[in-house]
Amino acid sequence: MSKTLFDKVWDSHVVRKIENGPDVFFIDRHFIHEVTSPVAFLGLKSRDNTVLYPERTFATADHNTPTINQHLPVEDPLSANQLKALEENAAEWGISHWGLGHQKNGIVHVVGPENGITLPGATIVCGDSHTSTHGAFGAIAFGIGTSEVEMVLSTQCIMQPKPKKMRINVNGKLGFGVTPKDVALYIISKLTTSGATGYFVEYAGDVFRNMTMEGRMTVCNLSIEMGARGGMIAPDAKTFEYIKDKPLTPKGAAWDTAMEYWNTLKTDEDAVFDKELTFDGASIEPMITYGTNPGMGIGITNNIPDATAVEGGVATYKKSLGYMDFNEGDAMIGKKVDYVFLGSCTNGRIEDFRAFASIVKGKKKADNITAWLVPGSHEVEDLIKKEGLLDIITEAGFTLREPGCSACLAMNADKIPAGKLAVSTSNRNFEGRQGPGSRTLLASPLVAAATAVTGVVTDPRTLLT
Repeated sequence: MSKTLFDKVWDSHVVRKIENGPDVFFIDRHFIHEVTSPVAFLGLKSRDNTVLYPERTFATADHNTPTINQHLPVEDPLSANQLKALEENAAEWGISHWGLGHQKNGIVHVVGPENGITLPGATIVCGDSHTSTHGAFGAIAFGIGTSEVEMVLSTQCIMQPKPKKMRINVNGKLGFGVTPKDVALYIISKLTTSGATGYFVEYAGDVFRNMTMEGRMTVCNLSIEMGARGGMIAPDAKTFEYIKDKPLTPKGAAWDTAMEYWNTLKTDEDAVFDKELTFDGASIEPMITYGTNPGMGIGITNNIPDATAVEGGVATYKKSLGYMDFNEGDAMIGKKVDYVFLGSCTNGRIEDFRAFASIVKGKKKADNITAWLVPGSHEVEDLIKKEGLLDIITEAGFTLREPGCSACLAMNADKIPAGKLAVSTSNRNFEGRQGPGSRTLLASPLVAAATAVTGVVTDPRTLLT
């Protein structure tokens, strides 16, 4: 029987099928961080359980970490306690731990791929919804809850119903100044935040084949924002080149054996999906959100639509615009912005900083802008310095911070003040997501950079050469 890529990976990891119930599903890689793991470890101890395969679990500190003065004690007591609990639990159970000060420390969904933990055909979970990032490598990756973190620690399995299958094709060629972030925001704007609920998505077509691995990670990262359980892209020569010689990838004969399997990871020609959608890449322009969920997005040259032109209740729509202090028919271009955030597991990789630097080079940060530029890992930070990007952004008036999740979710000191408007390269623009009362516009690193030097929402194509 013909199978999709998703079927091939899923079916090969089913330990047992439960009639009229979920599958008992084996997990190859388990990422943990300081926020969702402490309670899971407490549950483990209360049941007198153990960690079954500590070598399959990888811990890093990211959500609560400060992005300045990481060499000093963490001031917030809750954050400090969670970071200490992660360190102690990892030591007790023999789990690899990359805490503050460790050279490999960084955002979990950045350090996993750059160290070769993320591999094609693997099953990967983490107590974090944006685990879907790892699907860029042809892996099945999804977020889990705290009780499920405990389940995976103790059994290396999880009980999951098999999702339905959706394929999203984007063909053609992207226009000037259009990035993978724009592609993802465009798809979400078409499907809404619930349009892929119950599905696992495979991304296919010219646009994704031509994307870099970091671009593919951005797209898969945002799968959860349209309600999908996760997203994945078939591995190809770009995938194998990216992971080859990473610290934890197979070597020698083991690599050759792995490649034999990885080359089978593609959807069979006549495989059937439960739902299939196709979009034209040429119709996508730089995107920006205007509301309080990632589905409320438009091309940057468009105006905010009327309530009658969008799905959902009029009252809810108007409430969202009221929170943002926007009006139907407003142009997004020219809106004054207070903060710019470059970073997160969505856009905290080296290519994102290269894009940002390509805009700000030879320019100056706008006086009204507070900018937080936060690399996703120390490896990204090192590359920023090695490639001369630090000199470019410093000369333009920006400061590079230290790695961490930062203002993506404001669980650390990096909080957007109430009422202030931020252009953010992160993944969610919910009310208060970046700080109580904060207002967020999701956009690409190019839009963020253009806004950072003009002080207002700006189409990056007007500044690109």
